[in-house]
Amino acid sequence: MAKLKFVIICLCFAGVFWYFYGNTLKENGIEATYHEIQGDVSALKETPFIQDTINTVQQGVHLLVQSIKDDKKDMANNTDEEATETNHDKLTLEQPKEQSFSIANIEIGDNRKAVEEQLGQPQRTTQNQYGAEWVSYHKDYHNFVMVTYDQADQVAGLYTNQSLLSSTYDLSFEDTMDDVLKQLEQPIESINKGLVNYQINGKDEYDMFHMNQNYITFFYDVHENHTITAVQIISETLENQKPSYFATPSKELRQGLEYQLFDLTNAARVEHGLNTLTWFDQAQQTVQDHSADMAKNNYFSHTNLQGQSPFDRLQLDGITFTMAGENLATGQPSSIFAHEGLMNSMGHRENILKPGFKMLTIGVAFNDENQPFYTENFITK
Repeated sequence: MAKLKFVIICLCFAGVFWYFYGNTLKENGIEATYHEIQGDVSALKETPFIQDTINTVQQGVHLLVQSIKDDKKDMANNTDEEATETNHDKLTLEQPKEQSFSIANIEIGDNRKAVEEQLGQPQRTTQNQYGAEWVSYHKDYHNFVMVTYDQADQVAGLYTNQSLLSSTYDLSFEDTMDDVLKQLEQPIESINKGLVNYQINGKDEYDMFHMNQNYITFFYDVHENHTITAVQIISETLENQKPSYFATPSKELRQGLEYQLFDLTNAARVEHGLNTLTWFDQAQQTVQDHSADMAKNNYFSHTNLQGQSPFDRLQLDGITFTMAGENLATGQPSSIFAHEGLMNSMGHRENILKPGFKMLTIGVAFNDENQPFYTENFITK
């Protein structure tokens, strides 16, 4: 059957050849026919349509080759990351001794020396909404913990979005919202700040409990059967020193919220087995300007009032990219609540967990009511 197909193809080719060049071959011979064919091919190549087709094919081949190279590079990087991940020792979690909950074996009231004996030296220190500092500890974003200390260098706040929770209630990141609500007291519905009572409405995304002189917030992953995805523990003293729902804006707080959101994103990516992102300083002014524009002009949209998309804004600022995405958030008092909200919004979650992104930059701005506006741009050059 294969031989028959070959014979048919040869006969078709011979027929086409004879139709176009049979007379030349009979009258002038093989050499003249060869030159005529060569001239026809050269003329054909000069035709604009053919040139465009050739260029398109060449570009397609180039992109295909580059894609294969990138895939090989990604596979090599993933292999390196998997090998690196095995070198990160997982903490052996113990039941808390003094409190109902601990994170990475750290409890509210522990002193800083004991924390750093357990977790090592801090990776970043940034201002938070309590007028104190979040101190982040991790090893390449594995075993990620944020700690706030009081003036006596004792732990006053804890947070993690990795499986580092221990409790006397036998709750862990494998448990769900239903498990939490079955074991703990009724979550609080409001919190007082001065003469104002602020309602707490987690909408099945989080619950806050006031117990053991601490405010404990459980965040749930709505896309994973409402399993626990993060925990924040804030001492009563630290919470009470915050006079209002939104903190007073400052340059230090703005930068703190930006870098905290960056670290939270990388910690989430590591927890999902992905590569970490690098900070992309070149686009920071672009996202900062968009947050400021939304805050000043009282709107919330990826498209600004001039009709420019996130991609338009990047290109106008001279930033090239092969892939980009934007996340926006507002109304949350901290980067922690902003990040957890974004993770529960599918489109934003996809940006946070997209394997192809390589870089991230974040800009925060405040409106006249001290409400922060967050803009994240994910970029691959």
